[in-house]
Amino acid sequence: MGLVKIFTLPSQHVTPILFCLNVYECSMAESEFWKGTIDTGPVPETDSSYDCIVVGGGPGGSAAASYLAMQGKSVLLLEKGIWPRDKICGDAVGGKSLSHVSALGVKTRLEATPHFRVTGIVFSSPNGSEVTVPLPEEDVARLEAGYSLPREQFDWLLFERATELVRKNGGSVVQGATVTEVFESDQKITGVQVRIGGKRGEVLHFHAPWTIGAGGDRCPVAKKIVKEMNGGDLIEKMHYCGGYREYWSGVKGCEGDAGNIEIHFVDGIIPGYFWLFPIGGGKVNVGSGLVFGLMNKKKKKLKALQAEVIANHPSFKDRFADAEMIKGSGKGWQLPFGSPRKGRINQPRKAYADGALLIGDAASLVDPFSGEGVGNALVSGEIAARHVIQNNGGSDYQEELWAALGPELSNSFKMQKMSQRKWLLNWFVKKASKKPVIQEMMTEMIASKEAQENLHSKWFLVKTLLF
Repeated sequence: MGLVKIFTLPSQHVTPILFCLNVYECSMAESEFWKGTIDTGPVPETDSSYDCIVVGGGPGGSAAASYLAMQGKSVLLLEKGIWPRDKICGDAVGGKSLSHVSALGVKTRLEATPHFRVTGIVFSSPNGSEVTVPLPEEDVARLEAGYSLPREQFDWLLFERATELVRKNGGSVVQGATVTEVFESDQKITGVQVRIGGKRGEVLHFHAPWTIGAGGDRCPVAKKIVKEMNGGDLIEKMHYCGGYREYWSGVKGCEGDAGNIEIHFVDGIIPGYFWLFPIGGGKVNVGSGLVFGLMNKKKKKLKALQAEVIANHPSFKDRFADAEMIKGSGKGWQLPFGSPRKGRINQPRKAYADGALLIGDAASLVDPFSGEGVGNALVSGEIAARHVIQNNGGSDYQEELWAALGPELSNSFKMQKMSQRKWLLNWFVKKASKKPVIQEMMTEMIASKEAQENLHSKWFLVKTLLF
């Protein structure tokens, strides 16, 4: 889904393990270097042992592996895909993410690559009312507000950096590695079985006292912990979202390399939303998202619903009249929300077992209102790495994870439910478009967890909206 609170400032509860890093040099050509391969070195021998195995080389897994390696831990980083590889997403990277990108030594190089610099967010309601919410000026000035760039590019940078750090500190990185079994002994996770290079590839075994599951919504470590060991469901339809994304060029109003991203609550896709995220160079990430449990109310799938909005909606048909969809860019994916579950001790799902921790989408940490997943994956990756380094119990990890992200995720779940009321969206956006104090409030809520809580204070809303 799209990303609204990706621009939340770094949480005071989550302090990245900041180490002295020199920004690394790369001899590769800077022109679209992220479309090239990444040399991850030789595949380790079967039955090799490490301090920690990280399953999944996306932002969360790369961050966890990097933080561990930077503290001298031997890490085995396993990635099912082979670089370069695409990742379907809204493509935005904000303040919460950038603090970790900086700590990992990637921020300077990221800023040197082509990207769209985000300075504000446009919201519109079903009746066409529109409001532009600028991001905090001080963050924009410090280049801390946010960027929008393809995940292929962003993930490449993080994975290459993780490869450098892991190998430098005695670990191994393997691409094309499918985890086919997670080993367990007396309720303790002890390692993984991996198949290299397809169905007929070589089968290897690896061992470690800790395993971090970072393999997305269908992560094999999550399946082991949530489903097999605890009898839970990986897919909970009211806490799961379907997303659909396309890339377009020539969309009116999305020119240039700096400006606004757009979130539109439009008829046809509500109670989900339609987004336009420019990524620079005249290209735009165009997508839609909707909660799984509400999809059965729609007679068409997201791809068809989005096509109707682009072709017929009065706010967009002219903007797309001369635009062209980039061939082969239309893809769907799934997002496991971090919304709180009633009656559950471990929120939002159990994210640990003896010897194993889950992070990012594997831990079901996607923001239920905005669809942001990258920032929470990076935050959880750092927390998990620190708990492995300190050899803490898994319940301690779960408690810190929810203390850091729970208030924001809980507020977002309330906002998701509010967005399902069309009349409320129409009224709120119309008021905001005419009342600067509401625009200031929205800017603060994007930048501050404390300010977000005001949205659920009835007196605050009455005072702000009516007077």
